[in-house]
Amino acid sequence: MRLSVRNVSWSAGSTRILRDVSLDVAQGEFLGIIGPNGSGKTSLLALLSGIRRPQIGEILLDGAPLAGFGRRTVARCIALVEQQAETTEHITARQAVELGRTPYLDALSPWSAVDATIVDAALQAVDMAHLADRFWHTLSGGERQRVHVARALAQEPKILLLDEPTNHLDIGHQIALLDLVRQQRLTVVAALHDLNHASMFCDRIAVLRGGTLLTIGAPQNVLTPSLISEVFGVDAVIEDHGAEGCAIRFRPDGAPCRPHRAT
Repeated sequence: MRLSVRNVSWSAGSTRILRDVSLDVAQGEFLGIIGPNGSGKTSLLALLSGIRRPQIGEILLDGAPLAGFGRRTVARCIALVEQQAETTEHITARQAVELGRTPYLDALSPWSAVDATIVDAALQAVDMAHLADRFWHTLSGGERQRVHVARALAQEPKILLLDEPTNHLDIGHQIALLDLVRQQRLTVVAALHDLNHASMFCDRIAVLRGGTLLTIGAPQNVLTPSLISEVFGVDAVIEDHGAEGCAIRFRPDGAPCRPHRAT
């Protein structure tokens, strides 16, 4: 399932957040979105999910305007994992993941053993099955983040949108989570802060700056020292690892990178 953005602009009050953004996300692609804080990454994901509508331009789902689909239909196609999503409800981790089945439930299709199996598999996938009966308010930030991803997987979407999905996770769970997402064979759009993660897991990377799409392309073509300096204001050394992507090392204030010394 494909997503397309056509000449989209969006403002919050008098502040223009996104300016004439156009891009296509191919079926099965893992597209990373990078850029400084305030560049419009979260706003673009909200538009792609249908939570917000562009004031100019349109979002297309398989070539048809997203605005023309019903909310239940969109929810069966697109799942969004937000950067901050909390609840005051007294629910368990399992109950939070069960919310992902909502688009499939109605009077004619009540909760079934199939739904329970899908929820169990989602919890297992993010390594949260052993904490399924823990109450939400007792979970750590990282555990809550994994529950959010499980809820999205339980939704059985064709397209998965992730806004800083590795927030609050330790390095092991960061890598495991992104690898899990890549293995789902979904169309994925993820806003990422870690450029090395973007290089490792993304087929292409889109760079936003000041609400404008600066460039889009394969990681090795986008993640260059000149672009990193221009967009993020830091010097970097790029080590090309071929099919495994590239490794990026940053230099504070233009200082030379010191060689690694074995101990």
